[in-house]
Amino acid sequence: MNIASPSPCSSSSSFPSALPWLSLLPLPPSPSTSTTSSKPARPFSLRAQPTATDLSLPSDKKTNDDQTLLSLLRQRKTEQAWTLYSQSPHLPTPTCLSRLVAQLSYQATPQSLARARTIITRLRNERQLHRLDANSLGLLASASAKSGHTLYASSLIKSMLRSGYLPHVKAWSAVVSRLSTESPSESISLFDSVTRRVRRFADPSIVADSKPDTAAYNAVLNACANLGDKSKFLKLFDEMHEWGCEPDVLTYNVMIKLCARADRKDLLVFVLERIIERGIRFCMTTLHSLVAAYVGFDDLETAEKIVQAMREGRNDLCKILRDANLEDLKQAKEDDDYDDYDLEDEKEEDMEDLSKKKIDDVVFEKLLPNLIEPSSEPLLLPKVYAPNSRIYTTLMKGYMKAGRVTDTVRTLEAMRHQDDKASHPDHVTYTTVVSAFVKAGLMDRAREVLAEMTRIRVPANRITYNILLKGYCQQLQIDKAKELLREMADDAGIKPDVVSYNILIDGCILIDDSAGALVFFNKMREQGITPTKISYTTLMKAFALSGQPKLANKVFDEMLRDPRVKVDLVAWNMLVEGYCRLGLVEEAKKVIQRMKENGFYSNVATYGSLVNGIAVARKPGEALLLWKEIKERCEMKEEGKNSYSDSPPPLKPDEGLLDSLADICVRAAFFKKALEIVACMEENGIPPNKTKYKKIYVEMHSRMFTSKHASQARQDRRIEKKRAAEAFKFWLGLPNSYYGSEWEYEPPQR
Repeated sequence: MNIASPSPCSSSSSFPSALPWLSLLPLPPSPSTSTTSSKPARPFSLRAQPTATDLSLPSDKKTNDDQTLLSLLRQRKTEQAWTLYSQSPHLPTPTCLSRLVAQLSYQATPQSLARARTIITRLRNERQLHRLDANSLGLLASASAKSGHTLYASSLIKSMLRSGYLPHVKAWSAVVSRLSTESPSESISLFDSVTRRVRRFADPSIVADSKPDTAAYNAVLNACANLGDKSKFLKLFDEMHEWGCEPDVLTYNVMIKLCARADRKDLLVFVLERIIERGIRFCMTTLHSLVAAYVGFDDLETAEKIVQAMREGRNDLCKILRDANLEDLKQAKEDDDYDDYDLEDEKEEDMEDLSKKKIDDVVFEKLLPNLIEPSSEPLLLPKVYAPNSRIYTTLMKGYMKAGRVTDTVRTLEAMRHQDDKASHPDHVTYTTVVSAFVKAGLMDRAREVLAEMTRIRVPANRITYNILLKGYCQQLQIDKAKELLREMADDAGIKPDVVSYNILIDGCILIDDSAGALVFFNKMREQGITPTKISYTTLMKAFALSGQPKLANKVFDEMLRDPRVKVDLVAWNMLVEGYCRLGLVEEAKKVIQRMKENGFYSNVATYGSLVNGIAVARKPGEALLLWKEIKERCEMKEEGKNSYSDSPPPLKPDEGLLDSLADICVRAAFFKKALEIVACMEENGIPPNKTKYKKIYVEMHSRMFTSKHASQARQDRRIEKKRAAEAFKFWLGLPNSYYGSEWEYEPPQR
């Protein structure tokens, strides 16, 4: 049975309730093999060999039900077949079960996939999973990946391998493809697992349907490109010939992405020329990938030249890219001449960059042989290509990112006047223009674009409305955002999603309206929209910032009870922030202790909230304990203390955290600790704010240790503290005991 490869899709979710069975699958009976046979043993089968394991006595009703179910399935009456299956107390035959799962998977609707998973769960509970064949399981994995349930699909493929089944290449490559963007490392791991199993068969014809094809390699190469793993990319690229796979234009499109990830803009022209050299069938996606790469490099000038050349009907794009490389080399040489100084640190960094570039060159020279011996003249494209709306829109996104609103609008106007309909603006183009106006704060212009979309019958989508909602919220125009939400649902017929409500909840935070945030959260749930992790943490933020930590705690507890949401460090930090804003340090420390018990360690944000709470509560002694913990975490990297899995990871403090700690210590006259913190700041390349600390010292401690009536015993006790104060004054540049003379400020003579 052919299994169609699913197209990529942006949504993702998982079904944890269906995962436990994956590690408990019973192995099917091993096929009997003769020890004297010359054929190798086959530990993995291509199809499940169903065996009758139902020990119940046969009955006429059971037989009739199975025959009726099979008849319905053959007539493609899947709905009626499901009804009959769900009402039957016994398990149907393996043929009926496999066919039912396959047809439900083929429908690929949320309801049908949920039903297919129900069958899997039932078979797992009754330890009858061996009744399903490889095709039905593979089709379910493929459909699950297509619908966004990538974790479930990946686990299903792995369970098939553990059970001795080899899925069809269309099934497992669909999962690899989806994982390549969501979890590239997992994508590579799954690809390696399948190919390892396939290699165990000496006869290639046996595994012809499961061995990797070019599409499978393109998927895993895309995962390598997303990770920027050049060595693994080269290894897999070289393996393609082993399986009889030839690189196609999509393979080289992925290579363009790899060059971008490796920050090698100079190699893009060689990828293009390699495609032309090998006579690979060209497509517009390659040109789009090139434009997207230059936009990603913020090289809008070269991207503009490519698009303009395409508009003029030129096919000498390779010459344009070579000229761009020469300009970059010339500019780099000028920069090197300007920045020519002999700092050892800079020399070491330059040597590291040079070494890294040499390693990259070895990899890319193997991927692109024309890099060693390029053609004497730039190659020409096989034919002329006119830019389509996708290429124009990509260039417009570059303008939007750079804040060039005028150029964005000008490009839109140019697209409108193109003769080729493929170059006319679509909803993505108009949404890009809307986004550019929103980013520039021009909400009226953005609404005009939305009105024009309605007038010319280019329907806006949910993304367009969400961008507008975010724009109104950023400008604190919540009433207009609410009105737009109504128009979105009533006039445009577009149902708001969880992103829409998250934007509105966040907008309420900006105007300090925690009650309004709660209203939107409840309204979202009333409409059957499942809150995400962002929904919970944003609502917690609303209560934390409004001084209601107990309500934030209630939201957190509800988040813990929601099985669809996994609590992360952001949620814990928001809870800590809520208590610290009111100076409730002890409650915050209890939360941090719970956090540790749940496997989460404090990060810079956690410590930053705690420091602010200590300042509000005016408990400087707590700051000393906190600094001790932070100091130990900072020293871990140097001493290698993080070798144990149960120890917290090393910490790299930021300016805000250390400055706040130093501020507390200076105000509390903990000068020795303040100097330690200052030293830590300098070690991490953070310039201490001497002006602020000097002002604090002069205002609060300038008369310290000046009393002439203190007893000798008291003076002796203060010797160490006085020495620390003198050292701190020395660091500030104030008069201190290290100098033999005093100075005082005199106004300049006029």
